[in-house]
Amino acid sequence: MELTLLGTGTPEGLPRPGCPCAACAVSVGPRSRAATALLVDGALLLDLTPGAVLAGARAGHSLAGVRQVLLTHPHDGPAVELPPGLPAAGRVPDGQELAVISGHRVRAVPMDAPGTGYEVTGPDGGRLLYLPPGGAPAGTADRAGLRPYDMVLADVLGRPEALARLRASGAVGPATDVIAVHLDHDVTPGRELARRCATAGARVVPDGTTVVVGEYRATADLPRRTLVLGGARSGKSVEAERRLESFPEVVYVATGGTRDGDAEWAQRVGLHRERRPGSWRTVETCDLAPLLAADGPPLLIDCLALWLTDAMDRAGAWDDSVWAKGGRHQLAERTAELVAAVRATRRPVVLVSNEVGSGVVPATASGRRFRDELGRLNARVAGECEHVLLVVAGQVTVLKD
Repeated sequence: MELTLLGTGTPEGLPRPGCPCAACAVSVGPRSRAATALLVDGALLLDLTPGAVLAGARAGHSLAGVRQVLLTHPHDGPAVELPPGLPAAGRVPDGQELAVISGHRVRAVPMDAPGTGYEVTGPDGGRLLYLPPGGAPAGTADRAGLRPYDMVLADVLGRPEALARLRASGAVGPATDVIAVHLDHDVTPGRELARRCATAGARVVPDGTTVVVGEYRATADLPRRTLVLGGARSGKSVEAERRLESFPEVVYVATGGTRDGDAEWAQRVGLHRERRPGSWRTVETCDLAPLLAADGPPLLIDCLALWLTDAMDRAGAWDDSVWAKGGRHQLAERTAELVAAVRATRRPVVLVSNEVGSGVVPATASGRRFRDELGRLNARVAGECEHVLLVVAGQVTVLKD
């Protein structure tokens, strides 16, 4: 089954008409995107968009052989003119199946938002799933005896939990080719867009790309260990959460604990919890080695700076005399244990830490000690990670990949 992506953008396209944002400003030339529309084997058109005939011609395909046009979502604005020779556009009722004269079978998949998803099975047995913008399957549990889809095209960045649900149900497996569509101006096009999609195990392709459903292609290896560094309010925690938001289950390890009577700290913790997916489980602990050694879903550890604070508390390392008499050795042992656990872990883990010491010298010996020890800890953990990122003002720089 051959699939041509006539467009890969949102229904408004990219750049959005009249939008002054930075992403739209650079979405020109090859970075511009028409509204998402898919041409399957030249016979089935999923979503009718303005300029579909011209887009097909640019991709080297004619729409003259299209036998069925199906829509996935409500189309706002003026009606799209139906090109001469194309059958009238329609939608398949949820749960029903349509047999196309070309030999394709199309089943309508119910969504949790306005729109319809389509499962397409080709004459060769290849299977793809196409989801509408902003849509996720309403239910994926009943998949007894079904193998994973060969290809999934979805709003990966707008609805990452859709991909998480598909993975949890087995609809998306390690060999499933996931392509991001309905791309909007929330992410700057280019390397940043490709990086964001890659964190979800998806890829992004230009308009006009033709792919073969079920064709073998090497899937991207997601890094097992990632360290995300950044200063205060840099966006490092948000970036760390994005890297795991398409996974069906995640254990969020909070090393800060609770602080009785500190309303501002409670508010910070509450904001973090609110933006995390509901399927994530939270564990409050600084005992990280057992978690890293155990089997289980991915870990998100936030953050190493608070872990080090706890470790220095336990070692009495804030006091100069205690530090000199054995606190240094005790802290070194605890740090070595953590680094060894990161090295040995077999489960995916994203660690967050503060980047410190970029110029400000703490006024106290204990403050300088903490700065130095955190710098050393960051360097050692980074050495055990396949992927290291630095977040500055919400922008991500890849330090190690």
